[in-house]
Amino acid sequence: MYRHRYIGNGTGIVGGYSIHQLYSEHGEEKSVNPVRIKSAVTATLIFSLSMTLTAGPDEDRQQVERGRYLIATSGCNDCHTPGYPESGGKVPRSEWLTGNPVGFEGPWGTTYPSNLRIKMQGWTEQQWLEKARAPMRPPMPWFSLRDMKDDDLLAIYAFVRDMGPSGDATPAYVPPGQKVNTPYYEFMPKNLPVMQAANASR
Repeated sequence: MYRHRYIGNGTGIVGGYSIHQLYSEHGEEKSVNPVRIKSAVTATLIFSLSMTLTAGPDEDRQQVERGRYLIATSGCNDCHTPGYPESGGKVPRSEWLTGNPVGFEGPWGTTYPSNLRIKMQGWTEQQWLEKARAPMRPPMPWFSLRDMKDDDLLAIYAFVRDMGPSGDATPAYVPPGQKVNTPYYEFMPKNLPVMQAANASR
């Protein structure tokens, strides 16, 4: 009958056997069977892999929760979730990021906050990273996304994908000077000094 013994500072023990050597109960050194060592190493690797896979779902949920936090605190809902600012953020999570059919009109034309719940379902992680850092039309603060870390952007991606698709696609962009058939906000400054001077001269 054999038992394992630590060699040096506890090194070389795999699967209950010493990689280097085994000893009999009387202290007699015996050579190691390579097949036994291979089996022990394989069993240890399988166990380690199973532990890693078991931890996956918890890590995924942490990433999704991180994404929820970033969406809630970064202002994404202000434009992409109808009624969010008006209600003080009291919109059910199931209705988040479904896009807004009310446009924003300015010198760039009229833009509509897109339905991210639909758009992002068809994007890979890499496509999302590229799109998030590309310039976009106002009033989208694309530079805020540009300056985010990859981990934060991927957490947002995980959260939106986890919610799943919902709602309808928003209206298409309308170039400057063309007729707008939907409700819209005028995204233009009023009563600027130039305007004040013009009004005063009348």
